[in-house]
Amino acid sequence: MGARSGNNYLSSLKKLGAEIWIGGARAGDVTAHPAFANCARSIASLYDMQMEHPETMTFRTDDGGRAGMSFIIPKNADDLRKRTRMMKTWADFGCGMLGRTPDYLNVSLAAMAAARSFFSESDARYGDNIWNYYIEARHHDWCATHTMANPRASRGARWTGHTGAEPALKLVEKTSDGIIVNGGGMLATLAPLSEEILVLPSTVLQAEPAAEPFALSFAIQCNAKGLKFICRDSCDAGGSRFDNPLASRFDEMDAVVVFDNVLVPWDRVFLCGDVARYNALYAGTGAVVHMMHQAVVKNVAKSEFILGLAARIAQDGDEMQLHGVRERLAEMITTTETMRACLRSAEADAAPDQWGVFTPARAPLGTACNLFPRLYPRMVEIIQLSSSSSLMATPSASDFANPAEVADIERYFAAADSPAKERVALYRLAWEVACSAFGGRQVLYERFFFGDPAGMASALVDSTDLKPLADRVRAFLKRPD
Repeated sequence: MGARSGNNYLSSLKKLGAEIWIGGARAGDVTAHPAFANCARSIASLYDMQMEHPETMTFRTDDGGRAGMSFIIPKNADDLRKRTRMMKTWADFGCGMLGRTPDYLNVSLAAMAAARSFFSESDARYGDNIWNYYIEARHHDWCATHTMANPRASRGARWTGHTGAEPALKLVEKTSDGIIVNGGGMLATLAPLSEEILVLPSTVLQAEPAAEPFALSFAIQCNAKGLKFICRDSCDAGGSRFDNPLASRFDEMDAVVVFDNVLVPWDRVFLCGDVARYNALYAGTGAVVHMMHQAVVKNVAKSEFILGLAARIAQDGDEMQLHGVRERLAEMITTTETMRACLRSAEADAAPDQWGVFTPARAPLGTACNLFPRLYPRMVEIIQLSSSSSLMATPSASDFANPAEVADIERYFAAADSPAKERVALYRLAWEVACSAFGGRQVLYERFFFGDPAGMASALVDSTDLKPLADRVRAFLKRPD
């Protein structure tokens, strides 16, 4: 089939019938459930873009068909640029608020498939499995989620078979049909709207036999027997597009995953019991760099949108010439341009990796992914400072529809160059970004997008060759002049 339409996606999701729980009840048809339906339609719109713009959103496969551009295995700079444009189109549609669109896992899956010999060195079957799964995922154009982190009964637990590891996802048994796994997974974003779930490495495991049951990587359908998803509260309160312009479109649900003795067929297993390869999967296959590439494209889109919002607020208040306002706008411009520069640098220095995949430079992407969790909350704070009490002076769509109120609203909520409804819509959008449950979730999400900030910083240090710089300092200290 290859690249598919939004209707195809919604139809498939409706038939799937995964076990989704929210608010103490099973969700049923997620395409009609109020907590999920709006975002489902937004994801469907992404798929529709592929059909509407096949030359830019898809690519020709070896069999002559077309697949979503996020599945491409880049072989040169042109392939990478095409993929970036496609990802940016999706990111702009969601204003950067959809962090786990299907391209996030598609680009990593393509990298892992190209590195199939990495998996084959653990077991010949696993290399075939990852490649065949990639081809199948590309053919069906699945929407997938993933789970990485284990539930934390204790912050100090390392999930290696020691104290506190009981809730962690682990191997229970190997059978002729596959492996049986049991435990929990945190935190599957977009899970209720996904057809497949990938289990990928979380923390680094200790190199000892006790860790082997936890060294797992596989894929399974979201409706597998024994698999269930427990969701957080919805940020979509069921309001109109006017009242909740972001939450009513882009609330990508987060869920805890429960594996209750789930059977994973052998052809869906990528690693099992190989601690060394489990720990090396991201770096060894290059998948992490492609995941970061997608994330930084999203960061650019999000920064641009929030900067545009701040500029519109300054224009609305006729404050563009105030020094304090200009200083805050300059700060946001700096954030946006930093994200753009990191993305451009990563692509300019891209090169083939050991698997022949044309891969962006990791250091600029790692820099962006370490900076953005610190910079985004500040952008949100600037929206609060710039909007002040206007964030709460926001009548609803129902107020505008009430003849008893509308004259007063038009009189007291208008600005010099903005009629009341346009001005209220602006600040309802600002409220969603800066003060709502949706906005709070976005800040939290960005803080931990790639995991613990200390771990991210450590990974950046590990992936950066500091020796030449340290040697330059040593050489300087020895200079006779």
